[in-house]
Amino acid sequence: MEKTKMFFIVTLVLLLGLFILAPSAWCQKITVTHDGLKGAKAIFDDPRPLYKALPMNKLIPPEYYSKMTHDIEAMKRAWADVVGFRAPDMVGKIAPEIKPGTYTYQDRDKYPGLKELMLPPLYERFFKPGGPPHVGNFSEFKVIPTRQYFWTLPLAKATKENMGRTKLDDKGYIIEDSYISGYPFPRPSGKFAAQQIIYNWKKRYTYADGMYGYTIPIGFNKNLKIDSDGTGLMTQIKLKGRVFVEPYGWYDKRAKDMREDKGAIYAYLAPRDLYGSAIGLTYYLDADKIDGAMLYVSAIRRIRKMSATDTQDVVGGQDGITDDNEGFDQKISPNHYPYQYELVGEREYLFIASDMDGAYYLNSKKGYEWANMEFERRPVYVVKLTQLDKNYVYSKRILYFDKETLFLLYAENYDRKGRLYRDSTNIPTFHPDIGLVCMASGVQRDYVDLHSTFNRMLVVPSPTMKRDDIDIYSFAKKAK
Repeated sequence: MEKTKMFFIVTLVLLLGLFILAPSAWCQKITVTHDGLKGAKAIFDDPRPLYKALPMNKLIPPEYYSKMTHDIEAMKRAWADVVGFRAPDMVGKIAPEIKPGTYTYQDRDKYPGLKELMLPPLYERFFKPGGPPHVGNFSEFKVIPTRQYFWTLPLAKATKENMGRTKLDDKGYIIEDSYISGYPFPRPSGKFAAQQIIYNWKKRYTYADGMYGYTIPIGFNKNLKIDSDGTGLMTQIKLKGRVFVEPYGWYDKRAKDMREDKGAIYAYLAPRDLYGSAIGLTYYLDADKIDGAMLYVSAIRRIRKMSATDTQDVVGGQDGITDDNEGFDQKISPNHYPYQYELVGEREYLFIASDMDGAYYLNSKKGYEWANMEFERRPVYVVKLTQLDKNYVYSKRILYFDKETLFLLYAENYDRKGRLYRDSTNIPTFHPDIGLVCMASGVQRDYVDLHSTFNRMLVVPSPTMKRDDIDIYSFAKKAK
C-alpha cells in the first residue's frame, strides 16, 4: 500500500511539474510553487484540505482572477432571484429531528428519520462500514446546516435576461437556435419539466467557459485491490453560451458556422503505456449529428479517427460508459436512443455536502470508506429516463439533481433485465469567490462485475484557453 501511495504522489508531482515547466502548452502560467504542489494532498489517507493549499486566487492569473470575482452577497441575491428561492428556506420539513451533528451507521435504529431523509440509494448501499466489494461507503458523517450555493454574477445575469427565450419543440426537444446563454430553464415546469432539467445539465457551466485540470481515476476489484490507475490532463472550451470572460456567446465564427457546443482534449499521463496519448473531442449542438473524436497514439505518433457512435463502450479501466461521463453525458435525441422523460420526485434529501475545502478522503485502512464527510439537506429533482430502444445498454436511468445549483448529484443505471448495473456519485466543490460549482471527486460502482472507480479532480478555470489547446493536431505537434 505504501508503494501505491508513493506512486500516486509521484505521479501528481510529475503532472503538476508539467504545468509549471510547460505553461505555453497549457494556456496559462501556474503561480504556485513546485514544493507547494508536491505537498498539497495525498490520494488516500490525507485529511488536509486541498483547496486551502491551492485556492483559485493562486491558480488563476491575477489579472483574470480579479475579473472573475464578484461581491458574494450580490451573487447570492442574484442567483436566488433566478431560481426563485434559497436552499436553506426550502428544507427542514422532512424528519426535522435530524439536527446538525455527527451520525454513524449504528444510529440507524436510534434515528429512523435518517432513512426517510437520506437519498435512498445512499442509505441502502453506502451507509455502512467500508469493505468489499465496493469502495466509497461511509460509516460516519457530520450533518451541517444547509448552505446557499450560487453561480457567478454574469451567469445569473445571462440566465435572467434569457429566461423564457429557450424553446422546446412539440416533443420536448430543445430548439438550439432559441438558446443564447445561461441556464435555459432555471425554473423547470410544465409537461416537459424533466427534459428542461436535463437540458440545464447539458448546458452546465461546471467548467466555466474554459478550464484545465487533472483527473486521477483509480480502479478497484471486488476485493478492493487496485487493478487500474491513471492520470489525465484535460483542457476544455465552451464554444456557445459563454458568459465568464470574453469572447461572450459564440467563441468564434467557426463555432457558429459548424454549430459546435464545446471542445476538449484528454491527455494521458499514466499508465505508462498510454503516456503522451490523447483524445480530442468536438461536441455538436445538433441532436443527430455525431460528435467528433480523434485519438493521438504516442507510441506510433499517429492520429486516428475514432467512432464517436461507440458511446456505450466502457471507458478504459473504469466503471462507466462514455455516456456516463460526469454521471450523465448522453446526447439527447428524438431518433438516436430516445427516452421517455418523467419528473418523478421533487423534495428535500440529505446528501453529501459540497467539499468546500477539499478535505474529504478515502481511508485505505477502513476498506476505502469516505472520511471527513459532511452532509446537508438539499432540495432535489428526481428524473426518470426510460429507454425506448431495446438495443441500448440501459433500460432506464434515475438521476438526482440539486434544484439550486442544477448539478447532477447521483445517477442510477439499470440493465436490460431491470437490475441495477452501475451508479455514479458526484461530489462537487464550491468556490464562492468566483461563483463556481464544479467536480471535486466521485465514485462509480458496477454491481454486475463488482468493480469500483474512485476519481479525484482539480478543475481550474482557464480564461486564456484557445482553440489551439483543444486541437489534437496541435497537441500532436507539441508532443513530438
